[in-house]
Amino acid sequence: MTRTTVGLVDYGLGNHGSVMHALREAGLRVRVAADAQGLDACDVLLLPGVGAFPAAMQRLQDIDLDPYLRDAAAAGRAMLGICLGMQLLAAESFELGHSRGLGILPGRVVPLVEPPWHIGWNTLECIGDDPAFRACHGKSFYFNHSFMLADATECVTAVARLPQPVVAAVRRGRIAGLQFHPEKSQGAGRQLLRDLIEELVRA
Repeated sequence: MTRTTVGLVDYGLGNHGSVMHALREAGLRVRVAADAQGLDACDVLLLPGVGAFPAAMQRLQDIDLDPYLRDAAAAGRAMLGICLGMQLLAAESFELGHSRGLGILPGRVVPLVEPPWHIGWNTLECIGDDPAFRACHGKSFYFNHSFMLADATECVTAVARLPQPVVAAVRRGRIAGLQFHPEKSQGAGRQLLRDLIEELVRA
């Protein structure tokens, strides 16, 4: 049986080591690439990310990956964003001013208010009946962020509570995003990575 190949998008701001390790532990093949030639042969594109939204978008633009990712999404390629990578899929961000996002998913990225930082383990509440997320309901995952996705109600598949609900996961067709870090969430995170990526590839 052929293993799914994940194209880990390398734009200089991702925690590639831990993500790569988690993907391999989940039984997936990984190819790290920063150009179309390296990513074209992959079954699913994974956009990781740590840091600030404007710097991340600038890096994608510097290496001409922003149009590539938009075109890939428009063509129906499977794609997953993690943490900042999920936020980059949105239309716009208000982190350190105003920045245009990839616009692959709806919504805007805004600051958390109370508390101003969401760090540590939190329980996932799944919304709807998405097969990739059903098994995650009530399980704990690791979060570390101070901005959140807003105005994306139609594609939210899971929330966490602070106690107000914060978007934890989104999905529309073959595109998905996780605000938390599955690569830091032990067995539950690896299981979700495997299930979600395989579901995106099949969709």
